[in-house]
Amino acid sequence: MENPHKHARGLTHAWRATGIALQGLRAAWQHEDAFRQEVLISAIVIPAALLLPASHLGKAMMIASVLLVLIVELLNSALEATVDHTSLEHHPLAKRAKDIASAAVFLSIVNALVVWALVLFVSG
Repeated sequence: MENPHKHARGLTHAWRATGIALQGLRAAWQHEDAFRQEVLISAIVIPAALLLPASHLGKAMMIASVLLVLIVELLNSALEATVDHTSLEHHPLAKRAKDIASAAVFLSIVNALVVWALVLFVSG
């Protein structure tokens, strides 16, 4: 018996998955201030990375570090929405989950800053 909740296969799956991903990006843009701010910063620094005097690998690392911030922010937002859906009352475990996810975003930003500094100021 076929599972009715299982995704389609092949190109149909890829097409549907792309649509779902775009819905997620739209939802993050509409509901998450931090995501909008990070996208706007990314729209400035990614083109800057392409124009700065760095190796191709350095540029790729700089861009990847910025995209990582966006990815971690999306995961943080998803976790926060899930926790808030579960309960809006204050609970130490909910706070811990949100704080840990926020720390992941913070570390991804620190990572991006370190990568950019290393590429621009330390590498040959």
